Amino acid sequence: MLTRSLALLLVLACTSGCSLFERLGCAPHCKSQARNSSSLVGFLYPGNETPPPQDTIPELHVPLRVGLAFLPSQVGGTDAQLDPAHKEQILERIKSRFSSRPFVREIIIIPEYYLAGQSGMEGLKGVQRLYNIDIMALVSYDQVTYSDDNRLSLSYLTIVGAYLVNGTVHDTTTLVDLAVVDPQSRSLILRAGGTDTRHQSSTLINAGEKVRSASNQGFDAAAAQMIEHFDQALIAFETAVHEGKANVKVVSREPKGSSGGGGTALDAADIAGLLVLLMLSAVTRRRSRQDAA
Repeated sequence: MLTRSLALLLVLACTSGCSLFERLGCAPHCKSQARNSSSLVGFLYPGNETPPPQDTIPELHVPLRVGLAFLPSQVGGTDAQLDPAHKEQILERIKSRFSSRPFVREIIIIPEYYLAGQSGMEGLKGVQRLYNIDIMALVSYDQVTYSDDNRLSLSYLTIVGAYLVNGTVHDTTTLVDLAVVDPQSRSLILRAGGTDTRHQSSTLINAGEKVRSASNQGFDAAAAQMIEHFDQALIAFETAVHEGKANVKVVSREPKGSSGGGGTALDAADIAGLLVLLMLSAVTRRRSRQDAA
């Protein structure tokens, strides 16, 4: 009788999907969602703050010292959590890609904890003064992992030792965004984003491992796409600056008349004067040696 009841239960399970387990009390576990994010808008404009008017023109002093940082996460303690070491790797990839730009003097990676107690443009101004930087490049992200027991999982419903193995499908969607901000004018200068969505199934036993793996892969793929998109946006921005169409004012730090390589350009009179000084110096040294002899 007991064997017949168990067989009947399995048949019902195969034909009714998750609804049977919902009636048996699995409803809280049939579907779940984990989210980890950091909001650019929420960080820059907390409370009732509003963005500046569109006619606000930031002034950029090139070559630029750029601060690069991840915005603090709003949600923690989930499988979708992006660990600090992984964040450091993504920041290094961004720094390596854009440090060689001619208008960039230095890209400085700023630890996330310097932003944890800050918010809004005023908070960024404090970081700006502390690191003596011109603009901030802020990385934000949003990742959602949705888990749902599905009908196909029941096709390999079995008992392995003391484990009841259910199949779970995981959908992980990731967005990584890079925004360049001028704290002084409170303006957003440039931004680009990348996305990634991946679908995979796993057993209940290794679901946590699969979720973490999908999370890490999603961040890497979205960050790689974001870097490519930002590179394209940066090229378009450079073109707009040269054509005078960008909503920024660019001021050179180099002295007037300096060359593109950073050295001061000399005209003919400067070169002639320098040659005279060198000749006088040589004559003086020769006379000194003769007097000493």
